[in-house]
Amino acid sequence: MGSQRPREGLPPGKPSLTKQQSGQHRHEDAITMLDYQAPLRDMQFILDELAGLEGIGELPGCEDASPDLVSAVLEEASKFASGVLAPLNQAGDRQGCRLEGERVITPDGWQDAYDQFRDAGWIGLSLPPVHGGQGLPKLVSTPVWEMWFSANMAFAMLPQLNVGQTEALMIAASEEQKATWLDKIVSGEWAATMNLTEPQAGSDLAATRMRAEPAGEGRYRLFGQKIYISYGEHELTPNIVHLVLARLPDAPPGIKGLSLFLAPKYLLDEHGEPGEQNDIRCISIEHKMGIHGSPTCTLSYGDAGGALGYLVGEPHQGLKTMFVMMNDARFNVGVQGVALGERAYQAALDYARERVQGRDIVTGESGRPIIVHPDVKRMLVSMRARLMAMRGLLYTAASWFDIARHHQQAGVTDKHRRYVDLLMPVAKGWCTEVGNDLCDEAIQVFGGMGFVEETGVAQLFRDARVTTIFEGTTGIQANDLLGRKILREDAATLRELISDIRGTATQLADHQRLADLAEPLGDQVALLDETTDWLLEHKADTANLYAGAVPLLHLLGIACGAWQMARLALAADTRIEKGQGDTDYLRGLVALARFYMATQAPQAHAHAHAVRHAGAVLSRFPERGL
Repeated sequence: MGSQRPREGLPPGKPSLTKQQSGQHRHEDAITMLDYQAPLRDMQFILDELAGLEGIGELPGCEDASPDLVSAVLEEASKFASGVLAPLNQAGDRQGCRLEGERVITPDGWQDAYDQFRDAGWIGLSLPPVHGGQGLPKLVSTPVWEMWFSANMAFAMLPQLNVGQTEALMIAASEEQKATWLDKIVSGEWAATMNLTEPQAGSDLAATRMRAEPAGEGRYRLFGQKIYISYGEHELTPNIVHLVLARLPDAPPGIKGLSLFLAPKYLLDEHGEPGEQNDIRCISIEHKMGIHGSPTCTLSYGDAGGALGYLVGEPHQGLKTMFVMMNDARFNVGVQGVALGERAYQAALDYARERVQGRDIVTGESGRPIIVHPDVKRMLVSMRARLMAMRGLLYTAASWFDIARHHQQAGVTDKHRRYVDLLMPVAKGWCTEVGNDLCDEAIQVFGGMGFVEETGVAQLFRDARVTTIFEGTTGIQANDLLGRKILREDAATLRELISDIRGTATQLADHQRLADLAEPLGDQVALLDETTDWLLEHKADTANLYAGAVPLLHLLGIACGAWQMARLALAADTRIEKGQGDTDYLRGLVALARFYMATQAPQAHAHAHAVRHAGAVLSRFPERGL
């Protein structure tokens, strides 16, 4: 399968599966069963060949991203992920968080791991040097975050919030606010949160009721309740900085009346250190399906006179600023989809290599591992192919972020910013949906043992399930893709993207050894062209169009995945021609591309059909008939 992981057996000290194979259950020792090894070779190949790491390193402000430095960063991150975070993952899931009074207690080992994470400077990897960050490109930080999420998603959600909040404050905060808060947030000395959702609002932020009343001296008193706040309360850091959406007394209705406030857990004393506790209380934590090691809190503001906060940016412009944080979060949730899929794939691959069952259907030989069974092999190759497609899309999108931010030519920055905006719903929605599929498929490889908690793959499935909900459900992402990103501009950016994909198909046709891939990629281009034409022709038929929004998202995801796999094959075969690299590995990448084109790409036809016809069927189906 061209895997970069030469693992003939289980690593030293890892328990064998023999007791499970014989039907005897393992219990306490079984939590050590799943390990994690960062797929460094895959990551490096995609960074170099698809995402253009060398070119990113030549951009102003990105010069530190030399190949040697990036390689060293990935190696160190891999060691931390596998050596510190991964061993805590299953134990943290089993122990979970608990609320004692108003204190949230996180799992054993969380504090030590966070202290190491903070001291190593990982939070500031891509954040501004002026506030203590390292200023490396987003392209470099993306595979690192993939490692954190693979190793221990529940833990990694905490430092991820600091990154997003820094991005928002850099854009909207005053210079005084930046000087007061950002150094501590970038270093990880203080934690950060994002407070959007309320009990009556859900995803409809227009229904936000949290109110902010002027309290003099540039301060406001906040009153209301926020729910689903990841790491809204804990004792891992001496302070927590909340960004909160609320309404001023003169706020217009709807989302245009939301302002953004910074409200710390502890107010700062005259020395800028945490002092008096603010009027913010954690009144409950959720009992969730997964990510048990991450406390999801309900926070109550203003029960004792009002929580003090500070306006960030202009009045009534809070949602615009918060979207900066949400956009970063949406991208990272897409990375979570890949990360959990990778961990599930590794677990399934290890198990399939060790589990002995049945006869080899070809040779008739018994006593062979299940990886020789065609259907098991199909599942594993399918998992790996989709992982590479998603990783290619996300890393390439990360490079677009960097080009949009650092390139000196306005036309170039504009194009890449529009590409990011267009495909952000796909990066989040499609990658998390596929990530869920991969975790589900891993359970299938395990068979009955996958349904047993001790083996660990059930946790991956449970943890992954929330990713299709985080930062807007798949349906919300699809509506954004259709309405704001395609119809609003009459598909201008989508047409550009289709042209780029068509260019790759032409390259394949001209590349003799890969000419067979040109037709299936050209088929994806034709589907996108035809579907885009149909959308614009029926632009006024709102109900029918939005009924097909999720199939549209999947169609574009599959097509972009095919595009990335085609680029992967071109890069790998070019290296083979030049005699560069491990030929077996490179041939494996080409084979993965062919497998994706043969098995995944054809599914785009079903989604294209659903885009056109789902609405017409739904319109004839009365709600009372549900």
